[in-house]
Amino acid sequence: MTEALVILLAGIALAWPLGLYLARLMRGTPMRIDPLFQWIEKPLYRLLGVDPGRAMSWRGYAIAFLASNLVLALPTLAVFMTQAWLPLNPDQVPNLRWDTALHTLVSFLTNTNQQHYSGQAQLSYLSQMTAITGLQVITPMMGLALAVATLRALFARAPDPATGASAAPAPVTVGNYYADVVRLCLRFLLPLCLVWTLLLAWQGVPSTLAAGPQATPIDASAGMATQKIPLGPVAAMVAAKQLGANGGGWYGPNSSFPLENPTPLSNALELVGIVLVPMAVVFMIGAFTGRRRFGALVFGCMLGMSLLSTFGTVWLEGHGAGAASPLLMEGKEVRFGADGTALWATLTTQVQNGSVNGMQDSMSPLAGMASLVNMLVGAIWGGIGCGLQQFLVYLLLAVFLAGLMTGRTPELFGRKLETPQVRLLALLVLLQPITLLGMTALTLAIPGLAGTSNPGFHGITQVFYEFTSAYANNGSGFEGLADNTVWWNLSCALVLALGRFPVLIVPLAIAAQLAGKRQAPQGAGSLQIETPTFALTLVCVIVVLTVLQFMPALVLGPVADHLGLALQGA
Repeated sequence: MTEALVILLAGIALAWPLGLYLARLMRGTPMRIDPLFQWIEKPLYRLLGVDPGRAMSWRGYAIAFLASNLVLALPTLAVFMTQAWLPLNPDQVPNLRWDTALHTLVSFLTNTNQQHYSGQAQLSYLSQMTAITGLQVITPMMGLALAVATLRALFARAPDPATGASAAPAPVTVGNYYADVVRLCLRFLLPLCLVWTLLLAWQGVPSTLAAGPQATPIDASAGMATQKIPLGPVAAMVAAKQLGANGGGWYGPNSSFPLENPTPLSNALELVGIVLVPMAVVFMIGAFTGRRRFGALVFGCMLGMSLLSTFGTVWLEGHGAGAASPLLMEGKEVRFGADGTALWATLTTQVQNGSVNGMQDSMSPLAGMASLVNMLVGAIWGGIGCGLQQFLVYLLLAVFLAGLMTGRTPELFGRKLETPQVRLLALLVLLQPITLLGMTALTLAIPGLAGTSNPGFHGITQVFYEFTSAYANNGSGFEGLADNTVWWNLSCALVLALGRFPVLIVPLAIAAQLAGKRQAPQGAGSLQIETPTFALTLVCVIVVLTVLQFMPALVLGPVADHLGLALQGA
């Protein structure tokens, strides 16, 4: 428990100044560091053929976002399918199969990093350095750019002080997509990655282009005369995977592998890296919008849910029934213990990071359920950009329901929430259960399709977790699945896309629609959202919409698995 508090406090202490810097950066406030970056940014804008000062409508912003994803997808897919013939492949890694290449492309393009391959064995250095690490830097900043554009729309105009009402609605602009992404990459994430790379390399994480050495196994009974130790420029990728809420590891075992996470200090650095940027985004809200009480509402709700999830998971895994059994350490990293594994598991699913320092499949059933709930909520801290967008969806739904309960027309900051906006919110609310439950049922209904290692309740959890992780842009897995098949690669690619693009674009569309409405003055009868009462209402809405609608799946999976194990031990 002490380790959890230290990590959260360290994350908050570092994220607060980082969030203030991020707010200044996205407001375009002149800073002393401008000349340092402008010599890089200006040629990039000329290369892209864009004017960074030209503001876009929400549609133009969304189209630019989708087009940039397409532009990134084509060369990335080409690299995966031709890596055997390209340079920087000292281990002679073959090309990826077409369906594995497609799934890997969609996975990393959606900032999910769900891996149906083993990194060190199936990707060349070039693929890891360009296609993987490159997307790990760019895609989280794309998501953050969409979230910033949504905030610009929500807080587009304040009431006219003279009349108490806003001016007539004008065309709504939300900024320039290309300028936002370039500034976020060059001035925010890349400098952070450089610092974390140096710290991780200092702790012993490999950072080399040389091929791995050959070693002689100590145990001759293993049947191997020699063993090749896989190396590579690992530190830079690990920094990007943690700070960018990515999660995909250089090595198959991810951060449970000693070379990817060699010391207790590297473990702490990677844990802080998981929460740092999502927390900074929350601290950015108050300074960026000028409504610090609104930023406090978001931070208070997220922190409360995070503390409940963190301490609940750690207790369920290391201090609940059966914690004294030596079987508890199966699948855990013995250097960090059950508590350390549980702490990582809960933070990586709160943030939609997906990296692990132990196997989720080896968690106790109820601790595994806590990870599932974290991903179903999607807004405890959430992914970079996606988490804030999902939180705004819950906020708008809570405003709508609170308005119905009090007999008032639902409105947010003086703008009415009407039928078109509620329909879009309903689309997002229904899309998640239809996708997850439908795909899980289809996979389990066809014999041999799931490829689970456990035929019982645990097998249901394995399948449900895989699709939930894909939809939540998380990427972690329960493992035990034969997931590198055409079915799993194509079905998960579909779920990955459904969990990424609507969640980012639909809230932007709703915010733009609200910004286009005349703003009424707020009075004593207006719904006050920046209060503890509304915060409690909002959290209750989140619980009802996520936990209760998936309760049958949770009961058939982890809850039944827990009861079965309890009966066996009785």
